[in-house]
Amino acid sequence: MSRTLSAPVTVAFDYTRSVGPVLGRFLTGLRDGRLVGARLADGRVACPPPEFDPVSHQAPTEFVDLAGTGTVTSWTWVSEPVAGQPFDRPFAFALITLDGADTPLLHAVDVSSADEISTGMRVRPRWGAERAGVITDLVFEPDSGTAAPASAPTGTDDVTGIITPISLDYTYAASPEESAFYRGLAEGRILGQRCPKCQKVYVPPRPACPTDGVPTSEEVELSDTGTVTTFCIVNVPFLGQRIAPPYVSAYILLDGADIALQHLILDIPVEEIRMGLRVKAVWKPREEWGTTIENISHFAPTGEPDADYDTYKHHL
Repeated sequence: MSRTLSAPVTVAFDYTRSVGPVLGRFLTGLRDGRLVGARLADGRVACPPPEFDPVSHQAPTEFVDLAGTGTVTSWTWVSEPVAGQPFDRPFAFALITLDGADTPLLHAVDVSSADEISTGMRVRPRWGAERAGVITDLVFEPDSGTAAPASAPTGTDDVTGIITPISLDYTYAASPEESAFYRGLAEGRILGQRCPKCQKVYVPPRPACPTDGVPTSEEVELSDTGTVTTFCIVNVPFLGQRIAPPYVSAYILLDGADIALQHLILDIPVEEIRMGLRVKAVWKPREEWGTTIENISHFAPTGEPDADYDTYKHHL
């Protein structure tokens, strides 16, 4: 049996949020090269300031500018940094209680080995030259007593929102049936699997029929022509988008299949796309083919009359 296929996958998006008056005050301070805390109802100073006081449950209103220097109260060594962390080389994460504060701040400390950091160690901020009002505007380093001042602020308005990139990297391992499907695509064929009990044909194929729970043992080659069952007009831009909106993503019931396949519909104005539209795969040039559904650039109208609703009503 041929080996199963696997491929790296990254799921990513930008998370955008408003920060409100309390966190906004803290982030504006970072942009301006200052560390800002808030006085709580019990007299303690917290940095970063909480959006709501844990004692009074009200938003803090008294803010305190802190010196920036502080003491490491706990730490951990990061020997193998991952993407998105402050450094691409080993460093430490530490809980740092800033002078004048009563609660610790979690941040990175730039030291070259675990021997250079310890509980009780004094640290100071090292500010970035260009700051945007985010926590990565600074890192901490051992305090030598000669801290360099932060450069001038890079903005005048208060920080009211932040954009945080979020991503997940993983390796997807295809089943033997899916691997056969992707190898078929590399040959210009669309392969499904038939359930021996209910005779339904699944594409992409599944190892077992979800209706009967029995293995799908028969391979079936399908047509690259089908019917649009449902669709969505995409009007909103997003990270990594390859086509300028508006465009249509649709579920296409290939002739001979019992489950719809999702793909793009192009070569037709979006306002003319409809349920029942007959479409055919538009393949990329053969030299661009790989083991991927992207061998099919998109689906386009065939010019045939629309399919009768009864032929796809159970596949919506």
